[in-house]
Amino acid sequence: MTPADFRRIALTLPEAVEGSHFGQADFRVGGRIFATLALESEGYGVLLLTPEQQAGMVEDEPEIFSPVPKGWGRMGATRVHLVKVAPDILAAALHTAWQRRAPPRLLRPK
Repeated sequence: MTPADFRRIALTLPEAVEGSHFGQADFRVGGRIFATLALESEGYGVLLLTPEQQAGMVEDEPEIFSPVPKGWGRMGATRVHLVKVAPDILAAALHTAWQRRAPPRLLRPK
């Protein structure tokens, strides 16, 4: 996968929009960031997960997912190694991050 693929998949989620945070692309729903390309130059996308969600992803796929170094990682910020992640895994991981930030009205069954 590439940064362009990460962007494309993130923007397929309901009401997701691209913004900018400190000059780096971010993806928001309801005004809240759920993912970024802040580590794009290092080959990663970043998901904003709970620490528990992060632990599960890292345990399941340690070659793909890892905590962002330092404090952000301890709070659930998770790197996704773009060249190693399959499209379906990336889509599911982005959806998980999106769900965490989406307004309740988007999470209700239709």
